[in-house]
Amino acid sequence: MTGIKKSLGILLALSCANCLAQDIYTYKKGDYSGIGKWYHGREIAHVMGYQGMTWLERTEREAEENTEKLLENMNILATDNIADIGAGSGYHVFKMAKIASKGTIYAVDIQDEMLAAMKEKRVNGEFKNIVLVKGSEKSVNLAPDSVDKVLIVDVYHEMSFPYEMMLSIKKAMRNNGRLFLIEYRGEDAKVPIKKLHKMTENQAVKELKGLGFTLEKNMDNLPWQHCMIFTKN
Repeated sequence: MTGIKKSLGILLALSCANCLAQDIYTYKKGDYSGIGKWYHGREIAHVMGYQGMTWLERTEREAEENTEKLLENMNILATDNIADIGAGSGYHVFKMAKIASKGTIYAVDIQDEMLAAMKEKRVNGEFKNIVLVKGSEKSVNLAPDSVDKVLIVDVYHEMSFPYEMMLSIKKAMRNNGRLFLIEYRGEDAKVPIKKLHKMTENQAVKELKGLGFTLEKNMDNLPWQHCMIFTKN
């Protein structure tokens, strides 16, 4: 009887969580760059498809984003386990793999074409500490308490289910883990990126605070992007 009550309790909790998740999304016509789905007053942007892979690997990217400085901000240790969410073609993955040589880099993406591109690079470069992970719109598909650091570069604003995804990420993070949320600065009109593909610090904090994340600091040493570091409560 106790087992039945426990099972019913779990089902009720999951049902309530699903209801809550449904209630926090609204739908209305918006920007042409958006999907018509809104979360905490922000319209979610369309996902950049694998067709934009060449843009991810553009030669100007280092000057525009200063990846070297971003990796310094992350203070990566040789033994770190790091998840790159929405890893794309692996622009950051292979750089981090060299630094966390005794750890594991989980390259998570929902597009098979992106995973295939990283697989080819991994084989050619023989990066044995890179694990490719097929995520979904609602889960990063990582084991609980498995990562020390999480990197999300210009991807969060495109998540179709940010509530579910961030809970999944939080579950995968260790208690002393850090989330590095990188987004083009929505406060700066001079940043030449479409409005829906930028975020303000206030908006990011509002969305993540309710899920149990606290902004530790926002490092302002990148050319166009926020480098927001969150801890989990």
